[in-house]
Amino acid sequence: MKILLVEDDPQVASFVKKGFEHEGYELTVAYDGRAGWGLYQQQPYAIVVLDVNLPYLNGVELCRRIRQGQHRVPVLLLTALDSLADKEAGFEAGADDYLVKPFAFRELLLRVRALTKRYAETSTPQILQLADLQLNLGAKIVTRAGQRIDLTTREYSLLEHLLLNQGRIVSRVDIAERVWEVDFDTTTNIIDVYIGYLRKKIDRDFSPKLIHTVVGMGYVMREG
Repeated sequence: MKILLVEDDPQVASFVKKGFEHEGYELTVAYDGRAGWGLYQQQPYAIVVLDVNLPYLNGVELCRRIRQGQHRVPVLLLTALDSLADKEAGFEAGADDYLVKPFAFRELLLRVRALTKRYAETSTPQILQLADLQLNLGAKIVTRAGQRIDLTTREYSLLEHLLLNQGRIVSRVDIAERVWEVDFDTTTNIIDVYIGYLRKKIDRDFSPKLIHTVVGMGYVMREG
């Protein structure tokens, strides 16, 4: 599970990172709000943990930006301030939970587990849609402009992953881990081959094109 931590205190960041990595999680650290926003846009995370008082872009504003996007992700705020006004500002921006510093790592871990479990149970819609493309998760049927599109099992899994992260760049490494469930082999072009298969089936005879290559970074599904 991938976690994004945005925390400007190196000691706190190191403490949290070591704790999660010891538990088997993958944690990426940004030390200011602007860098955190950039990392968030590059790949999907299972949860975002934000300090409130951040340079350049504070945690409340960063939370608000995250909530304006299409991708639903739990957000937990960290703060040294325990006032009701500060908590209200965070919750109004869309935060799911609040933890006051200093905190025990075990408490943070339990809250992260609870939030990610709750989102996994409630946040996935039955229909994924982009423009006139629809993927029915229950029936496992894909249509575009009302026309049914037959996909192989691997093509379907790849399309589902891209649609779950529409509007965000998905790297080849992430695709390999989530769709192929293997470590990424940099010598193979299998992912590019399957992207080509999908393009032929859902983009070639339709408009607008929905699968886009971001050179050096991966792929993104969006209109135009």
